[in-house]
Amino acid sequence: MAKPQHVPVLLEEAMEYLNVRPGGVIVDATLGLAGHSSEIAKRLGGKGKLICFDRDPEAMAAAKIRLEEVKAELEAEGKEMPTVVFEPMAFSEAKSRIKPGSLDGLLADFGVSSLQLDEGHRGFSFRTDGPLDMRMDTRSGETAEQVVNQEDENELADLIYEFGEERRSRRIARAIVRARPISTTVELARIISAEAPSMKGEKIHPATRTFQALRIRVNNELGEIQSLLESAVSLLKPGGRLVLISFHSLEDRLVKDAFREAGRNKVLEVLTKKPVVAAEQEQMRNPRSRSAKMRAAEKPGRRG
Repeated sequence: MAKPQHVPVLLEEAMEYLNVRPGGVIVDATLGLAGHSSEIAKRLGGKGKLICFDRDPEAMAAAKIRLEEVKAELEAEGKEMPTVVFEPMAFSEAKSRIKPGSLDGLLADFGVSSLQLDEGHRGFSFRTDGPLDMRMDTRSGETAEQVVNQEDENELADLIYEFGEERRSRRIARAIVRARPISTTVELARIISAEAPSMKGEKIHPATRTFQALRIRVNNELGEIQSLLESAVSLLKPGGRLVLISFHSLEDRLVKDAFREAGRNKVLEVLTKKPVVAAEQEQMRNPRSRSAKMRAAEKPGRRG
């Protein structure tokens, strides 16, 4: 199997807003393949500390290899690697693992990683055939296959509408129920495409929104984000930064609303009046960046 590659989205912009300083303490709440963490580590230096969360054991294993490579690169340049702490769990657990008021910054890059999308056996993508799994943590929890085959038609339609923002959710749910049992990604995508083909001028695959909805449901993604938003401010030092990258409107709406409320209550100063998006060059180089929106905020007070 080829070594997975990952191009971190909005890397330079994220580093600018995170404002990493040597010796700081930074959390990467979504380690993935360590794209952002690699750059953070280079900036923290030997006296710094990098805390990495990811509930995906495959991603964690790959990221550890990448960060070992970064350590070797730094040592070859006569530089030191920061202390790296790996937390193999969902980022909603950060509040139980991190001392309040201890962080100089927290970065989260929400959504599905390139590793998860590219590996057919994970079941995230309709472009490669595989089992309908979609779990970020493959060690436990309900699979997409269970949701597809066990939910009643109305519940299935509601979750496709709510989490996929799919207007044809009832038609799709009816077709899914008629075709059950369904066990593979390509099979599900074919059923959706036959029942609700692409509308005129639409550039995305007909199954995109339904797959998004199932993935969000299986991984409780919006609940995870809400939990992080509720605890993140308390984990930051005065002057600490919160940098969050979203990939669809449901994620971005949660972040935008939380930042607005925190700004109104003066517990955060919002640094991005509008979301930061990828430059045209990055969008051409990395198609995943086209839907990325980054928002950043700072906890009031002097940074130590």
